[in-house]
Amino acid sequence: MNRREFLSTGAALSAFSLLPATILAERTKQMNSTKFPQPLEPNIVGDVKEFELYIDIIQHEFAPGMRVHILAFNGQIPGPELRVKQGDRVRVKFKNKTELNHTIHWHGLHVPWRMDGVPYVTQMPVMPGEEFVYEFTAEPYGTHFYHCHWGTLLHMQSGMFGSFIIENDDDPIQKQFPYEREYTLVYSAHDSNFIRRELNGMLERMKERMYLMQNGRFDKERFALFDSKQELLDAIDRGYQPPYSLSRRAPSELPMPNWFTVNGKSYPSTPNLYIREGETIRVRLINAGTEEHFLHLHGHDFWLVCDDGLPVPQPWQQNTLRLSPGKTLDIIIEGKNRGLWTFHDHDTRRVTNNGLYPGGNLLVLAYEDLPDEERMVRPMKMKMAMQPGQKMNMLPKVALDE
Repeated sequence: MNRREFLSTGAALSAFSLLPATILAERTKQMNSTKFPQPLEPNIVGDVKEFELYIDIIQHEFAPGMRVHILAFNGQIPGPELRVKQGDRVRVKFKNKTELNHTIHWHGLHVPWRMDGVPYVTQMPVMPGEEFVYEFTAEPYGTHFYHCHWGTLLHMQSGMFGSFIIENDDDPIQKQFPYEREYTLVYSAHDSNFIRRELNGMLERMKERMYLMQNGRFDKERFALFDSKQELLDAIDRGYQPPYSLSRRAPSELPMPNWFTVNGKSYPSTPNLYIREGETIRVRLINAGTEEHFLHLHGHDFWLVCDDGLPVPQPWQQNTLRLSPGKTLDIIIEGKNRGLWTFHDHDTRRVTNNGLYPGGNLLVLAYEDLPDEERMVRPMKMKMAMQPGQKMNMLPKVALDE
């Protein structure tokens, strides 16, 4: 190694040791706190907790350099976290700022049926520029979520979902597993090509429908909207062809996800779960997407303590769980094996970004109190001015291709 190579290598090593972005750096941990659903503070109106949600179209970044137009509650993917106490009276004022129809379904909550958010069944869709107020009592306890129930095939994978946590001061999980911190992870899957194509198509169709309605030319057949099944059958007898008889969409045109996210982000932008030796943490897992996930934690067994928000009668230990669409599961992780550990989908097709591994829902359980000596490893055989036996800081780097 000549002098120039020596100086170049030494400078690179010095710069690496000062990088603020390593996984245990304070700056990284501070930034990590923004990668979880952000709580929405309610307005207190009498004895009611009042939240304001709106929906708009934003540009969102799944991973560095990959941005898409997407639907979002309050400009966030996932939407803000609503957190209340069991038995609280809740009011949600929902404003539609897009040119599409929307509703909100309160998934897992026991709301009055008129508040359930199913268009044309429990309520009329919330049309462009309109508002709707949802009111209910927060029941039952546990981890739940909310999502749009209009155009669900597009709207949910476009980002219209958020966590809804109902707490209880007499928390049975806290009693059995006293935990110091908790995290919410919302999983989803996205077909970026479908989102772009279908979002543009929906916007064009809505422009046509709004024009016809404003000019008094509402036509049930054009809107594919009937008051009863018999009315539909009568229309078919007159020659009407339902959309599904025209092969409007072939199976190959249905969403085929190419991006898999945790809290709206794909690796390397996914959040980290921080823990300390001897600490217990609670992790709330929500599947707001269309794909099954088989989540595996390295180096640990965790306790499954809640299923769909309900405390399980007998928690049991495992290291891999099945998180199906629409499910919520709560797990407890005990800090008993210090290190940096992978937490990922064992169906590794979902650990990809646009087909490239690694990506997707890959994240890390990181022990904050990892001693300095455990952060050092012997380097690979490279051109490095290092003494025999010398070690260097080799905390995980951002790998985008194996």
